[in-house]
Amino acid sequence: MELAKNKKAFFDYEILETIESGMVLDGYEVKAIRLKQLNLKGGYVSIHNGEAWLENVLIATYQPKNQPSENGKRKRKLLLKRKEIDRLENQAKTPGVTLVPLKVFLKNHRAKLEIGVCRGKKQHDKRETIKHRDLDRELRRQIK
Repeated sequence: MELAKNKKAFFDYEILETIESGMVLDGYEVKAIRLKQLNLKGGYVSIHNGEAWLENVLIATYQPKNQPSENGKRKRKLLLKRKEIDRLENQAKTPGVTLVPLKVFLKNHRAKLEIGVCRGKKQHDKRETIKHRDLDRELRRQIK
């Protein structure tokens, strides 16, 4: 069950590869995610000291009165195998490639994150995407 999707990433980046990952979360963060109170826009994945971290992703407080006054955009550790982290680190070192969170979903009652290894699109590529989207929309209208 998909809970959040980073639509802007699909428009701004060309997705080369996707990887599924778990996240280390507090209890109230899981409840907020299940209520779809999160925003992936502007988020990214970084690798420090052999660990993958999810940064700049907002998870709202579940009940503001009962939660500690923490920053909703704090770093969250990602649960990946050593080989996956090493492969992601090598891919992220290449120029123009970045690691972006694409979507958050539930799998076996656990919150999972789909990470995309992405390359930024040029302006003309974005215009091409808009053109294709408009053509598809027109075709669907004509079929109706």
